[in-house]
Amino acid sequence: MFKVYLSGEIHTDWREEIIALCKEQKLEVHFNSPVTNHENSDNCGVEILGAEENNIWKDHKGANINSIRTKKLIKESDVVIVKFGEKYKQWNAAFDAGYAAALNKSIIVIQNEDHQHALKEINASASAVISDPKQAVRILKYVLDGSL
Repeated sequence: MFKVYLSGEIHTDWREEIIALCKEQKLEVHFNSPVTNHENSDNCGVEILGAEENNIWKDHKGANINSIRTKKLIKESDVVIVKFGEKYKQWNAAFDAGYAAALNKSIIVIQNEDHQHALKEINASASAVISDPKQAVRILKYVLDGSL
């Protein structure tokens, strides 16, 4: 089964859209992603390892624990799809793209035209830079069965 890691913004339903479209196309794809529950992701470190008075150490603990999941799932993936959204800066998605590039993974970046300049280095590592989740599914379909 083809494995795809879905990284990036968590404030829209782009992941669900890609998953539903792949099911509709009957593509044999297994999806993984970071923990998209903000509270769980932000608090996993202090919930597991104990409270911190300073937020920098709270964030440090959480980021380190989240990175275990991220690194494992990206390493096991065939393709990493990274979406950079409109409102929030997805620094973790930039890390994910860099890590995937270091592992020589195929990367598809979803972004709007306004982010072109800011993401130029990430885009240089990508196999495709697109603006719509539907385009990602069309790429996956082509890769998996050669059809347009």
